[in-house]
Amino acid sequence: MTEVKPVSGFLNILKPPGMSSHDVVGYVRRVLHTKKVGHAGTLDPAAAGVLPVAVGTATRLIEYLEITDKTYRAEIKLGIATDSGDDTGKILTSQLDWSDFDMSTLEQVLQKFTGKIRQTPPAHSAIKINGQKACDLLRAGKDVEVPSREVTIYRLELLAHSHDMLLIDCDCSKGTYIRSLCQDIGEALGVPATMAFLLRRRVGDFTAEAALTLEELAEAGEQALLPADKYLSSMQRFDLNPKREKAFCNGLSSTVKNFTAQTESLRVYADGHFIGVGRYDKEREELLPVKVLGR
Repeated sequence: MTEVKPVSGFLNILKPPGMSSHDVVGYVRRVLHTKKVGHAGTLDPAAAGVLPVAVGTATRLIEYLEITDKTYRAEIKLGIATDSGDDTGKILTSQLDWSDFDMSTLEQVLQKFTGKIRQTPPAHSAIKINGQKACDLLRAGKDVEVPSREVTIYRLELLAHSHDMLLIDCDCSKGTYIRSLCQDIGEALGVPATMAFLLRRRVGDFTAEAALTLEELAEAGEQALLPADKYLSSMQRFDLNPKREKAFCNGLSSTVKNFTAQTESLRVYADGHFIGVGRYDKEREELLPVKVLGR
């Protein structure tokens, strides 16, 4: 009897507004008839866009997707501030009128938020405080104080604007909260602001242009699965001596001399097949297995 290989790989899903990231995982489980499914980088239910999903053994690689840079398109509503940082929250402050901002003023303000900045994530988020989600603590009626953090905004572009709306594109590092960015931009302009809509256009090598709708996934089934290594391009490739493949897959290190590791994690191949993620120990001159997938 021919052995059936379990389904494994990545999916590039275009999450629609109104579904949680967990809802999408449940949908994928039903379509592919497998329980081993996870996602990288949670999107709020109201948000839309790229949601990388891992299936089978590829779920062990989710952590490497979560650390990649991302691209967002966001609409900022001027004139109101909410407790959640988006337009689904309770209005805390409103301002009915202000003078229109000229292009020069807007560009100067956006420039202030380019590069390394500090921001405070919204309390209505899944960020963990002492092991518990901040949003869960709020729902339990507890006071939540979220510490600020440093993030990097690589690009912040103004696409359109009107009296009470700004449309921006943003390339940013992991851990960036666009809701907080929208609020902070409004504060710098002297007007309350909240995020009215969010579209995630990219997560690392996953792009919105190549993403599948849930309907397209249902039609394609397993054919939609993508090879895991293709989406780990931020890691340097390492071709292991095929004679050491079994040792690597058994969790054993391999002596490798005269090698310069350019990234902390390495994509490891044997005979052209991706077999897992490794790390190079320069002092010991050894390749160490970190995540073993095998063939």
